[in-house]
Amino acid sequence: MSNSKSLLLVVASLAASAMLIRSITNEFIPHEVVEFFHSGLHNLSRKIATQLTVVIEEFQGMSKNQVFEAAEAYLTTKATLSAQRVKAGKSENDKNLSFRVDRDTSAKRGFYVRYYELSFPKKHKEKIFSSYLPQVLERAKAIKQENEAMKLHTVDYRGYWREPGIKLDHPMTFKTLAIDAELKREIMNGLDKFVKGKEFYKRTGKAWKRGYLLYGPPGTRKSSLIASMSYYLNYDIYDLDLTTAQDNNELKNLILAMSNRSMLVIEDIDCAIKLQNREEDGEAVNNGDNKVTLSGLLNVIDGLWSCCGEKRIVIFTSNHKERLDPALLRPGRMEMHIHLSYCNFSAFEQLAFNYLGISHHKLFDQIEGLLREVQVTPAEMAGELIKISEVREGLQDIVKFLHNKKMLHGMTI
Repeated sequence: MSNSKSLLLVVASLAASAMLIRSITNEFIPHEVVEFFHSGLHNLSRKIATQLTVVIEEFQGMSKNQVFEAAEAYLTTKATLSAQRVKAGKSENDKNLSFRVDRDTSAKRGFYVRYYELSFPKKHKEKIFSSYLPQVLERAKAIKQENEAMKLHTVDYRGYWREPGIKLDHPMTFKTLAIDAELKREIMNGLDKFVKGKEFYKRTGKAWKRGYLLYGPPGTRKSSLIASMSYYLNYDIYDLDLTTAQDNNELKNLILAMSNRSMLVIEDIDCAIKLQNREEDGEAVNNGDNKVTLSGLLNVIDGLWSCCGEKRIVIFTSNHKERLDPALLRPGRMEMHIHLSYCNFSAFEQLAFNYLGISHHKLFDQIEGLLREVQVTPAEMAGELIKISEVREGLQDIVKFLHNKKMLHGMTI
């Protein structure tokens, strides 16, 4: 009973307070201001009720959201910006845009999420969905083609690929790459077959990807070959230092976030982190704070997750192939093992043309014979050729250089 009385007293007090506030408002605040305030609230609520916001996040599930990429490109020339919210997305393999209600964009699920918002009156919903956003995608494609350039992507401090990437201005192409001519033709033919192989990969039930292992001594043009492949295919390069991934899950997210038609490059894989041989017991390897394992790497490049992208090339480089776990090298993971060895005459001919502009010289026969006996890297040979100012005397210096190498090699045997 006492509780009921207390409740009645509270209600009465609140009513009296409301009447007092109303009385003060009527006495001290002009009627026009009160009406303006009420009108503003009404208009605001009506505006909110008729507005729609489309949220465009950076990722569509685990794949890159093409609508986000399009908005990013498109908004370099324009700009727009909540009430009811809808998420818009499209992965590279989707034919059409997808839309779903955004229930909690403000909650970032524990990590940083990049997104754009597009707000507009609800009456324009159909036009926005069926016309405007597809137009943005098409315009963005045109913008990218206008500014066509390969990009080099690295991982930033947050564990994401740095966007939009650094323009890759590496001058090396297959036309100027100084490696064995027959090997160069074989690599180019393999790339041609790969990019045209959609039906083959579908028919054989294989993920549309290809793995390369580039191995050989330092200075044998491994990085130059990667740049040449990128230029030939017009593929972006995603350069991954395995020490930047804290664990297997982060490694998986990074690789899934790559665009299709791109190259994943992991250089010096034998010394990046301690990827334990799977024949050893367990996988607990002391990599400091890094918990990437060999199994984690194999699963993301060759397991079920590898099917989540297409037309991708994976490249490992190593100066010491013998140090690599056999599991990394088996057919199906690294389809092509490319041994980039010391400079042979074919590579020298390309270097002589690049640096001196010549294709033949009477000293070439002597140089060819010496190159069969001497181990000199293409990088060393380029270092000698760049010193030449006069062809005849310069080539004689090359002969002397190779003779000295031969003598030094004979002394060390």
